Amino acid sequence: MRHKFRRAAHIWRTQGFRVLAEKITGYLPIEINNILYRMRQKSPSRIMDEDWDTLVILDAARFDMFQSQNTITGELEHRISLGSTSEEFLDRNFSGRTYHDTVYVNTNPYIPYLNLDDGTFHAVIDLLEEWDEDLQTILPGTVTEAALQAHEEFPQKRLIIHFMQPHAPFIGEIGQELDMGGWNPDQESAGLGGNTIWQFLRKHPPESSEKIDLDLVWKAYNENLDLVLQHVEQLLKELNGKTVITADHGNLVGERLSPIPTKRFYGHPYGVYHPNLVKVPWLKIESDKRRDIIAEPPRSTESIDQDVTQERLEALGYK
Repeated sequence: MRHKFRRAAHIWRTQGFRVLAEKITGYLPIEINNILYRMRQKSPSRIMDEDWDTLVILDAARFDMFQSQNTITGELEHRISLGSTSEEFLDRNFSGRTYHDTVYVNTNPYIPYLNLDDGTFHAVIDLLEEWDEDLQTILPGTVTEAALQAHEEFPQKRLIIHFMQPHAPFIGEIGQELDMGGWNPDQESAGLGGNTIWQFLRKHPPESSEKIDLDLVWKAYNENLDLVLQHVEQLLKELNGKTVITADHGNLVGERLSPIPTKRFYGHPYGVYHPNLVKVPWLKIESDKRRDIIAEPPRSTESIDQDVTQERLEALGYK
């Protein structure tokens, strides 16, 4: 809700009341659908109230995708996420709270953007400087290596491991055929005119003259999930304690909201509650041996430069 008020205030200041009124009118069907959806669903889950020693977050993994593609043995349930974007998910789960029994291995630019790397956790292992300039993301192998080091260094802490995949950009062979990367220095904006796959589809839906093959998009998206799951399997061989695999949010690939019909949505807009956005996997992998978890004062973490944070957000299509 704070985000919506901030956004409304920004539009008022920069574009005036008339544009703000138009935006609010356009948003009303979405908010009505949100209310009706909440009435039908169970309450969202706070991930820190759940039972786990390691929480693996697969950014933008839809429940239906995960259910059909996962080969990791465990008990699959689902949860309702607190947000439809990483920003909302992280803000609503962590802002204003402290978890000094937890270490966060991070690839998501919203951790420093929301100042969650300053005293929220015992430590944040921030990998934003490990950015792959060609693929415009942080590779899953980099995350796996950092997570294993963190597990060895902090044996008495809960561990959150945040992979960026299957979130776009798509890094597999099929995904790279799409030639849809992320931000680059020559772009004037990473909004509607940006170069992520979801931004392209918002501007050029499948019925337009510059259409893109949605079957290829699905294959690339699924490929991204397969790639990251291979690394998660490798990681699980080395971790002790109970592990849960989940997602911060899902993605829409041309779905409309209901029961009030809306335009088709692509990606994961903030504050939009649809099953394919907020219903996320919750795969429980039990262990006979649990970690002895203790809280300790936070370790000093060097904050990531805000220019770097903004650049990474743009590359992922958020700004």
